[in-house]
Amino acid sequence: MIAETIDIATSDGAADVFVARPDGDGPHPAVILYTDAFGIRPALEEHVKRLARNGYYVVAPNVFYRSRRAPVLDDLEELMGSEDRSALFAQLRPMMDLITPEAAHADSEAWLEFLRGDARAEQGGFGTVGYCLGGRLSLRMAGEFPDAVTAAASFHGGNLATDHEDSPHLAAVMASAELYIGHADNDGSMPPEQMAKLTQVLAEAHVRHTAELYAGAPHGWTQTDMRAYDEPSTERHWLRLLDLFERVL
Repeated sequence: MIAETIDIATSDGAADVFVARPDGDGPHPAVILYTDAFGIRPALEEHVKRLARNGYYVVAPNVFYRSRRAPVLDDLEELMGSEDRSALFAQLRPMMDLITPEAAHADSEAWLEFLRGDARAEQGGFGTVGYCLGGRLSLRMAGEFPDAVTAAASFHGGNLATDHEDSPHLAAVMASAELYIGHADNDGSMPPEQMAKLTQVLAEAHVRHTAELYAGAPHGWTQTDMRAYDEPSTERHWLRLLDLFERVL
């Protein structure tokens, strides 16, 4: 396996991107992995590497590149471990606010252009997967680029089906990809009424999808450096994700 950080040109400058792929020229099925709100860090890089060890060419962009290269905060691990995360989100929120729907769309175009220009990436259709904030980006990309994305997943994604005009579900209904949505339990950012709304609109739009509640697994359960980490649920998430990608990509 080869793992490295590269820069990809976007309309707003160079984005640092962590990539990993199997040894050899490939081509390998390609996946864009969207980080949670805490950005690229060792725990997230391990997710990328695990997918690569399963045969995928994985591109994990620093979605906060407009603000800082990864890691996005010098004291990130210390702040993540604090019981009071107000100081953490006081610094992260301005970075998150820069990822507008328009910015996310432009970034997606850059990731796709990079993969389309790399002979080591299979060109039959790409996969996306995102965590928390990244779950929103994954589903949005699937809907905005239906000819490019053939499989998309979201895990403990929040605010996926709100009443706001930029809610991800409004894009996701345009997807031609098969979707998988893994919900956290008792997630204040994704309450039952939003789960039901998302399922309903996807079904009405005839989007192939599976939605699953991970009972007992709190928001953020897939991340090994978070208090919410739940190993059994994380391993189940890997089974679901790899099954989706193996069948579709």
